[in-house]
This record gives sequence, structure tokens and C-alpha cells, in this order.
Amino acid sequence: MSRTASPAVTPSLVATERDGRVLVITLQREHKRNAVDRALADALDAALNTLDADPDIFAGVLTGGRTVFCAGSDLTSGGDYVTERGGEYGIIRRRRRKPLIAAVEGVALGGGMEIVLACDMVVAASDASFGLPEVVRGVLPTCGALFRALQVLPPNLARELVMTGQPMNAARAYEAGLVNALAQPGDALAQALQLARCIAANAPLSVQASLGAMNGVLALADAAGWEFTRAALGAIAGSQDAHEGVRAFLEKRVPVWTGR
Repeated sequence: MSRTASPAVTPSLVATERDGRVLVITLQREHKRNAVDRALADALDAALNTLDADPDIFAGVLTGGRTVFCAGSDLTSGGDYVTERGGEYGIIRRRRRKPLIAAVEGVALGGGMEIVLACDMVVAASDASFGLPEVVRGVLPTCGALFRALQVLPPNLARELVMTGQPMNAARAYEAGLVNALAQPGDALAQALQLARCIAANAPLSVQASLGAMNGVLALADAAGWEFTRAALGAIAGSQDAHEGVRAFLEKRVPVWTGR
């Protein structure tokens, strides 16, 4: 008897799970350090649509799993990771009604840190790290970090992160105010859930109205922030160094800068 092979099942790139009134959203591309491509952006966008639309969900937690949060853009995607509702990665320009907490294990680098900056609160494992390494590759942060880092960090620290490209550990991020709470390694999700449950126990309309007001104040500066980001990107677009940085990264070698 001949058998027909079953089609391969593609695992979901983003998992969602209900915990009472809280929606847990988990990035599931760990073999690529949760680097965001078109498919992952679309899946995250859909999960965040569920968070916003389901009247029985009052808060959300976003995690990358137990080993890594997100290493940023998948450089092979060519920038194809923008969704209609959420913008870059499905989250960066999204106007959410409900609070979202980032639960960070491992690294949140580049676009991964920009995803963190797009969330409302952050719980991080004590061995986690945050960084904006774009200048090391001859490019720059384009998904909000050039102005959102200034909103949550002292300006000198924000400049240090952007211009050195070197990461900061979770303890320093906590002391600077980026991280709300530190957890033991492996426990960031559990502690983020505790925070989310505390929020979800409150009157949802009050929480949503308060969040909307506070985020609305911060968003007043967004138009200028995006304009200055576009200007900065224009200053390096098409430069030899920008091409060299990406080539060197993909070829796993030290870049040779020319300042051109």
C-alpha cells in the first residue's frame, strides 16, 4: 500500500496564550534570535490586533522565550517588515489601547530594543542586555530609538548607547529607569505576568484611558522624532560605509570604514 507523505507543518512564528485577562505573546523564531522578517512582523501584528480587539483581554505580555528577546531586523529581509496598522515589526508605530509589558530574557538588540521601547513597561532577567549596535554596522536606528531612548533614559546614556553601539546590562537599565523590575534568569515572564495581572485587576476603561493620555503626551513629539530620524538616515543612505557595514556583518568580518 502506497502512502502519501503528510505536508510539513510550519510552526507558528508567534504564539498567543490566555492567562486570565492577560494575553501572553511569544516570538518563536529563536533559531534566528527572533530577528524580524516579513512573516514574523505579520504574525506579531495579528497577535497585537487580538490584544486590542478582544474585550475580555485587559493587558498583554510580549516575550521572546527563555533564551533571547529579539536581535532586531533580519538583514536578509531588505526592510520588508512594515505592517499597515503597526508600522515597523507590526508594533513600532502602533497606537495601542491596552498596556503591553516586555518580558526580556537574553538580548534585546537594535530593533529588538526598539520593540522594548514601544512597550509600556519592562521586566528583564538580571542577565539580560539592551543595545543599539547599528553604528557598528554603518547604519543607524530607524525604528524610534533615536527619540524614544531620550524619553526613558538620561540623554547622556541614550547618546552612549547610540554612538558606541555597546550594550548595557539589565542592572544599569533598571537603575536608569528603562526596566521596571529585575527577575532571576528564566523568570522574566513569570514576573511580567504578575505585573500584568495587577494591572488587569483594575477597571479596564480607567487603565485604557490613563494609558491613552500618557502615551498621547509622549506621541506629541513623534512627528519631529520621525522627521529627524529620516534626516539622519538620508545623511548615510547609499554611503560606502553603510554597504560595507552590512557586508562585513554578513561575512562575519571586521568592517573597513572610509567615511564615505
